Amino acid sequence: MNSINMKEITNYVETNIGTFHKKRIESIYSLELRTVLRRKNPYLFKAKYILTTEELIKGLVDAYISSSEEGIFGDWLEGFAIFINEKVYRGWKSGIEGIDLEFNHEDIRYIVDIKSGPNWGNSSQVKRMINNFQKATKILRTSNSKLHIVPVNGCCYGKDNKPDKRGIYYKYCGQRFWEFISGDENLYTEIIEPLGHKAKERNDEFMKSYARMINKFIQIFSKDFCTDEGDIDWEKLVKFNSEK
Repeated sequence: MNSINMKEITNYVETNIGTFHKKRIESIYSLELRTVLRRKNPYLFKAKYILTTEELIKGLVDAYISSSEEGIFGDWLEGFAIFINEKVYRGWKSGIEGIDLEFNHEDIRYIVDIKSGPNWGNSSQVKRMINNFQKATKILRTSNSKLHIVPVNGCCYGKDNKPDKRGIYYKYCGQRFWEFISGDENLYTEIIEPLGHKAKERNDEFMKSYARMINKFIQIFSKDFCTDEGDIDWEKLVKFNSEK
């Protein structure tokens, strides 16, 4: 077991956090209004008594951005966690389907599926993860039948006070996860400061792209889904969204 210092962590974040912000902006530019309109529930917006195009468009775009950012940052955090584990335990990015990280510690091979938070999936998705753990275990034991393998679902934030999941796998969230991959019980709080590297400047750039997209979508929506009087044409919008 080695150690990792905050300088190494800070250097990694400063070098790589730009990737997250770049992908945030790219997700905005790749967004198409009609695609979003087909994915969202028009009845919900009507029930919320939305009257203006701007309010409707911002509601649509903000919902998309929130979901998109969670995925983008989750992928970034996965790479960050693997970097830390590589420094401490010489872990590596797994090549086995459904497994993100592998490392050895005290004669145990840990296979880890990394998620953002604890409430990441439904029962069928959890079942798929368990199947991936079982397949990975079988693959690894083909070359070493005596290998002691422990599957772990690691979550970058949140809590789960019952980490032992019926002896099938362990679920480590928040502090438990970061301590598990690094051996440092305080790492979960220490990494928060470096993650803010140039956050204001990056967010200012993002907000300019966001404002352009909102203005563009308002123009398109007003032309295609508003009456001559300026009201939202809900019937036309519902037909676009749901008509066979």
